[in-house]
Amino acid sequence: MRTFTLDLDALVQLINGREQQENWLDLESGSVLTLPAEDPYSDERQQVELDPDRYTQIPNLDVMQRVAIRESFLFTLDDPHAHPLLSAALTGRKPLRAFDYEIEAFATIREQWQAYELKQLREYALNWLYELGLEPAPDKLPLDTRGIPKDILRRLNKHA
Repeated sequence: MRTFTLDLDALVQLINGREQQENWLDLESGSVLTLPAEDPYSDERQQVELDPDRYTQIPNLDVMQRVAIRESFLFTLDDPHAHPLLSAALTGRKPLRAFDYEIEAFATIREQWQAYELKQLREYALNWLYELGLEPAPDKLPLDTRGIPKDILRRLNKHA
């Protein structure tokens, strides 16, 4: 396993991005190349084509994967009002938009959803990197601060 310096949060945003563009990870530098869809002869595209072993395309979640993450979130939800509403939203014509609209009525559940989604996306990104034989450098891994007393967190951040 090769340790690799990259911005994990930026990678998660690209994986979860809804834009129709190609993003390629530079396996040497950890940087990302974004290929413009409207320019098939761009410099970035030529870079990828000239050295294909150096780059790998960053996967983008499709609608079904996004719906599956939301459905798995519902299994963690105990709220008798939100669960049926959000479940029904996922079976409609535009499930992602409907889910996002309906969850706005439940502030605490929306916060739970955002934390759950971020955790799932980070796990997906780390698994993808693992499949490539890469792992993020330790200083780029997010610190899980739950359960750490505030005075200890303050001292940890002071030395970071």
